[in-house]
Amino acid sequence: MEHAFFNRKGGRSLGIFKSLNCGPGSLDNKKNILKNLKIVQKKIKTKLNKVILLKQIHSNKFHFIDKDSKLKNYNFEGDALITNKKEFPIAILTADCAPILIYDEKEKMIAAIHAGWKGAFKEIIRRTLNFMIKKGCTPENITAVIGPCISVKNYEVKKDFIKKLIKKDGQNKKFLKKIKNKDFFNLKKYVHSQLKALNIKKIDIINKDTFDPKNNFFSARRSISCNENDYGRNISVIMIN
Repeated sequence: MEHAFFNRKGGRSLGIFKSLNCGPGSLDNKKNILKNLKIVQKKIKTKLNKVILLKQIHSNKFHFIDKDSKLKNYNFEGDALITNKKEFPIAILTADCAPILIYDEKEKMIAAIHAGWKGAFKEIIRRTLNFMIKKGCTPENITAVIGPCISVKNYEVKKDFIKKLIKKDGQNKKFLKKIKNKDFFNLKKYVHSQLKALNIKKIDIINKDTFDPKNNFFSARRSISCNENDYGRNISVIMIN
């Protein structure tokens, strides 16, 4: 199994997209994005001529690509991909949201989940994992990795967000933090707790804050604070060898 969380280094894009911007939905030059995706492809040594992405919509919708399915085109919309196909790299894009990569070593099944607060709130994690479990995966054979995302100290939230979060579950208060009279949300802790609730014991966390420029990740929030009109996307990939 190959997997990787790429930062913004080592690509062809310029300006605010410098340099490994892998987001077709960004305003970056499309040729550069394709070149960047080819760089990622080479790094994970796939024989397939592309990395499989989906149009992300902050939903709880996932797609399963069965090893027997013969797909002509890969136009998926949703926020998670699941597959048991070999040599078939699936990926998601983030720019502060949490990327989660999942692997069941016994069933040889993988998933890539895009978990922003909206997707996590709508239970994209639970729905994806429950599907995998229905397909024969078991929590004790599953390893989950939460990739780089925005840290609590840089994730300020508004009162309506807090209301919504607590209305869903009073326990969600524990993911909020007050700093100098402002409210902040711990996305990493929120997605981690959802994995734990599904009895996933093997959870790795990459503690890198995407907002912090020294970590070299694209960040939607940082680009807004710098008055930039757009931002690049970080790619997280997983593949069964």
